[in-house]
Amino acid sequence: MSDSAPWHPKLLSSAQEFLALPRIHAPCYLLLAVDLPDLSGLDLQQRISDRTDMPIIFIGNPGDISTTVKAMEAGAVEFLTKPFRNDVMRNAMRDAIERSRAALRHEAGMSVLREHRAALTRSEREVMELVLSGWLNKQIAAKLGITEATVKVHRGTMMRKMGADSFLDLVRIATRLRLMPVTKVENAAARPLNTRIVCEAVTPDLRTCRRACGPLPPELGNRAPDNP
Repeated sequence: MSDSAPWHPKLLSSAQEFLALPRIHAPCYLLLAVDLPDLSGLDLQQRISDRTDMPIIFIGNPGDISTTVKAMEAGAVEFLTKPFRNDVMRNAMRDAIERSRAALRHEAGMSVLREHRAALTRSEREVMELVLSGWLNKQIAAKLGITEATVKVHRGTMMRKMGADSFLDLVRIATRLRLMPVTKVENAAARPLNTRIVCEAVTPDLRTCRRACGPLPPELGNRAPDNP
């Protein structure tokens, strides 16, 4: 397949024979015929859809447009119809290997990020979720029932464990991990009255409290700010 790298192709006679093999953790691809003696090529593709590190190149008969469309929509990198030129096959293989390498690099990076998050304590995870939602340290302290100094300690340790040098770094990492910020469920309508009163006590400036926590209840909405 390549003039500069050794490859070790393995010829298999059925889908079940392939499924019985241990998973390969190295750049690879699957050259797959549409017609197999047990499962169809499309059925096998569906079964291994989680193997993004093993791109699939289909080989089929000309004119089978429906199968071609289904295979490509399911993520095949190429669908070659017989007969095909050798250079077309080589190009498809090189592309598949590069995609496999990229998928392996991505997964390695994600594995490191998941390990970093797993190393967080429960308190550090709670602080991270609130930080990602844009909460200030004093708001986080009121929410968790701890001091602002403790929040700063948890926040600093969390940032170090996650390998984030800034808030933007943390956002990028959270985006890669697909973490859901709490802002989607923490809205003013969902907060009980006593939560809003706690926030008022922490932030006497009611205008600031409105921005941080949403509308105040009627009995507090027209009050003048208490003197600090």
